[in-house]
Amino acid sequence: MEARMKNPAYVLPDVMTGIQTIFKGINSSGISQELQEIVGLRTSQINGCSACVVNHAKSMRKTGADEDKIAAVAAWQEAPYFSSAERAALSLAEHVTRVADRSGEAVPDTLWDEIADHFSEAEISGLLMSIGITNLFNRLNATVKEPAGQRWG
Repeated sequence: MEARMKNPAYVLPDVMTGIQTIFKGINSSGISQELQEIVGLRTSQINGCSACVVNHAKSMRKTGADEDKIAAVAAWQEAPYFSSAERAALSLAEHVTRVADRSGEAVPDTLWDEIADHFSEAEISGLLMSIGITNLFNRLNATVKEPAGQRWG
């Protein structure tokens, strides 16, 4: 597979500057790099973005995550590798990513309460921004047909 064009975020330098600022904010939120990669991987799996799936899995490895844990992200609800905080974050990632499929609130109050039990307001903000930026890149990559395994940049 060959990409239709270079990713628009790299074509427009001012856009990439803004995105880098968003990542700087996410990194200052207090959520770990591994958790960022876990929610990024799950979001990308849902959206079918192979380029992001491959890169989030590679990034999880760099954080020291176990191969079984990486492999189990797609089936996290049945896997024993995730803490209760990670499970709440994964559920949040699924709800935010599937917002168009909802029949009720985008994020139910019960899930929000669970998230708030595990994370501070800054950490929740980091999670939401991480999920949001991953959804942005998933949509860009799917549109331009970014192939898996490409180095970004």
